[in-house]
Amino acid sequence: MQARTDLAIEATPGRVTANGEEVSLSEAIYGRLRISRLQVRSERAARQMGKPRGRYVTAQFPPLSDDEKGLANYAEHIGNELQSLLPTTGTVLVVGLGNRTVTPDTLGPATADMVLATRHIRGEFARTVGLQDLRPTAVLTPGVLGQTGTESGEIVRGVCREVQPAAVIVVDALAARSPDRLGCTVQLCDNGIAPGSGVGNDRQPLNRELLGVPVIGLGVPTVVDAAALVEAYLPGTRPTADFPPMMVTPREIDLTVSRAARLLAMSIHRALQPGYSPTDLISVASR
Repeated sequence: MQARTDLAIEATPGRVTANGEEVSLSEAIYGRLRISRLQVRSERAARQMGKPRGRYVTAQFPPLSDDEKGLANYAEHIGNELQSLLPTTGTVLVVGLGNRTVTPDTLGPATADMVLATRHIRGEFARTVGLQDLRPTAVLTPGVLGQTGTESGEIVRGVCREVQPAAVIVVDALAARSPDRLGCTVQLCDNGIAPGSGVGNDRQPLNRELLGVPVIGLGVPTVVDAAALVEAYLPGTRPTADFPPMMVTPREIDLTVSRAARLLAMSIHRALQPGYSPTDLISVASR
């Protein structure tokens, strides 16, 4: 029984050799922040890893539930990585996926709430208030199928037809295989995101094929498969096929999600509005 994970970095060790032809992997360290850049180049490697071809960036740092002092520094580097995955010009649509009533799944909406929408700030008004250099940004929280009766992908696709963004950033809570990655890992990828895949509730993927523009997935793991906990804390024990499907979240998940959402919002602002303070933009967006 294989424990679920949304993190490409967890699918690499022991499964695919990072030989530079099918998969390449490099790392950089910035103080307490470690950034891994993984590129899956071949279909064979993608099948072995269970992840689509594309670029994956993983940022690892101390748990946010213990310390938030490094948020600004982490956001600067994560924002730079996000910026490198985006087109240099054009409107960007930021989509916060998730269910506001389920704490581990509130990361997307909580992040979107702190991202400043700027698409409507234009023309003479923008010039008068000195904001003519803001990159046009639209923000959407589509809810979940059980609340709206509509797939998130259907809603986002409809908005994309009207807004015609140059790219879409999709923020969602992720699942990890290792409990050590909960609340202290950010993953970015350039091949979109499949809502609910980490908890075995696969929905319509949000990717370039569906939306017609680059789709950047951005998330933090907030749950871990119970089967992975068995393997982590009971060495030599492997769950059987009839092990009940169960996802586990940390006790301090509300604090973790709150700080993770702030980190992701700061990173998005750093990527989209580099000339402005991310914290100032969050303050304006949250009013």
